[in-house]
Amino acid sequence: MTMLAVAAAVLLAACVAGIMLARQWFALITVAGVSMEPTLRPGDQVLVRRHAAKALRVGAIVVFREPRGQHRPGMPASGLASQPWAIKRIAAMPGHVVPSSVRPAVGGTEVVPAGMLVVLGDGPRSGDSRQWGFIPADQTLGLMVRNLTTRRTSSPSLST
Repeated sequence: MTMLAVAAAVLLAACVAGIMLARQWFALITVAGVSMEPTLRPGDQVLVRRHAAKALRVGAIVVFREPRGQHRPGMPASGLASQPWAIKRIAAMPGHVVPSSVRPAVGGTEVVPAGMLVVLGDGPRSGDSRQWGFIPADQTLGLMVRNLTTRRTSSPSLST
């Protein structure tokens, strides 16, 4: 085997190892609903950092296992895509005051208990903690790092 072939094999192995590690740390999620509009739209692809429980904070966008989520027709039988996931913004964390719009769904509880989150969609038609109540923090897949979808915007109009 020549030095060039050995170098190519080592480079290929390093690339494969890098991709496998990246898949453990990150996930690519495609937004399916309108609950996060205008921030996120259906079809947007977002990069999510997995296992980011220590980085959870109010205002962050988080992906989590959908409460009462059920396997839907057309979903793969196994793997990440087989789970019903939801994406919302964290509105309150353990020890924070529960937003008044969420209190009916949590039996009037005024403070977010340990290990729980309050999440809300950015759009007006959102299934979120107002219906589901608290979300267990251990059900999070991770935090959104960035929206990878680029949008064409029209040139700004000038008003006179």
